[in-house]
Amino acid sequence: MRTQQIDKKILGHQGYGLVQLIHGDGKGKTTSALGQAMRCAGSGRRVMIIFFDKGGKDHYNERAILDKIGQIDYQAFGRDRIEANGKFDFSINDEDRLQARQGLVVAQETMLSGNYDLVILDEINSTVALEMLNAQEVVDVINIRKPNVEVIMTGRNPVKELIDVADLISEVKMQKHYFYSGVKAREGLDY
Repeated sequence: MRTQQIDKKILGHQGYGLVQLIHGDGKGKTTSALGQAMRCAGSGRRVMIIFFDKGGKDHYNERAILDKIGQIDYQAFGRDRIEANGKFDFSINDEDRLQARQGLVVAQETMLSGNYDLVILDEINSTVALEMLNAQEVVDVINIRKPNVEVIMTGRNPVKELIDVADLISEVKMQKHYFYSGVKAREGLDY
């Protein structure tokens, strides 16, 4: 069991305005952030989700329900990585970097707009780890946000700079996954 250190920079903080980081090799990072988006919207607040490296329209069924929730907006950036044969394209190219940069511009505009209480940067950890964006640029965008904007970052392999800016860190660990037994991704559960 870890001993919790007191973070003096947020000691006694009230309300929104903190930074959360959800990472790990387990399933459920985006799902956790989406749950917090629902909770936030349910309380009457506004949410923006920026999906990094999740382009395409056919592979992310959560967007169908997000389209029906008034207080949750989203924008998706990235190439569609699912090829016609169903395989995932793991390569990184200039289009990936361009899409990531566009997402970061929207993130900055969103965090400065005063229109949103919660901004989710989905897969930002992976986007930085794969060098589509520079970590310090992401930290700079987070640090200049309006003081009452809560930020949630998700994805695998967060770099030190993103860990350091976070006020809450949750790790989703894989203990067992059906994928390794040949179970293919299931619509409505895995995408």
